[in-house]
Amino acid sequence: MLLIEALKVEVGGKEILRDVNMEIPAGETHILFGPNGSGKTSLMMTIMGFSGYKVVHGRILFKGEDITCMPIHERAQLGIGVMFQRPPTINGLKTRNLVEICAAGRDVSTAALARQLAFTEFLDRDVNHNFSGGEIKRSELLQLTAQQPDLVLLDEPESGVDLESISMIGESINGLLHRGVTFARGKTHKEIAEQPQKSALVITHTGHILDYITADRGQVLYDGVLCCSRNAREILKWIREYGYEECIRCTT
Repeated sequence: MLLIEALKVEVGGKEILRDVNMEIPAGETHILFGPNGSGKTSLMMTIMGFSGYKVVHGRILFKGEDITCMPIHERAQLGIGVMFQRPPTINGLKTRNLVEICAAGRDVSTAALARQLAFTEFLDRDVNHNFSGGEIKRSELLQLTAQQPDLVLLDEPESGVDLESISMIGESINGLLHRGVTFARGKTHKEIAEQPQKSALVITHTGHILDYITADRGQVLYDGVLCCSRNAREILKWIREYGYEECIRCTT
């Protein structure tokens, strides 16, 4: 689904990602750990194609197609979606209208999707205007659910969210990725088997989201370099016991 080869990225002339190699197979969810300032969000923004993130070496392939120089809207149309950690407030644009834009003409019931996320009362409010942390996350998930991307990029989905909301968010992420009981409700085993699973890259600093979603692989980004790749829960346990610095020592 996603292949990154020897990627080097600069922002404002400063190198922030160095020789990053990553592969996410179709149907897999990968967790990207790293301390603040390590380059996690920069990697996500580069994958999505945001301006200011200059690829000076390497390439990014999505479903076999080189998207390294492709504009954002074309990447979204190909099937990449993103949940921002701190999305902007958009005054004058109702959440309902944004969700309809994300659906891009698909037969989607905005009201039904909003009910699943307990978000109905926010549909006619301006996007993210005076939303709490949990409400912003649900708004982002609502947009992604309408878009139905093949690759989902989630930046710190647990940040700024209370314990009650994070459970709902985790369940919604599993539903979006077609994993777990959320997707199974009301569907036959044949329907579940025939529905292709989506791929995801989930960025986290604390690792709390692992209590609510299923991950196939974990990786650590430290100082712009990917330095570890193994079972996500093993990595989290190691980080909690020894800190991120030990990930560097372990692989050198």
